[in-house]
Amino acid sequence: MLLKIPLILGPQPEGGFTVTSPLLPEFVTEGDSAAEALANVQDALAAVVELYQDSGRPLPANIEQHDENAPVWLETVVAAP
Repeated sequence: MLLKIPLILGPQPEGGFTVTSPLLPEFVTEGDSAAEALANVQDALAAVVELYQDSGRPLPANIEQHDENAPVWLETVVAAP
């Protein structure tokens, strides 16, 4: 199953980053760096999908990606040398 979800990557005052999604309030993951936090997204999303399935709740309809060849909007911050 392909899912597309908006993600918010937020720096934490004590260091590290938290990733959340406004469409899935149960979704949260973190990491010591932005790269580590984003690397944890797949596992966190799998846990949320399982939670929805176990509780019999449907995922928001607009997060399913039906065509794996369709473009997906992606925004990111990249440090330039």
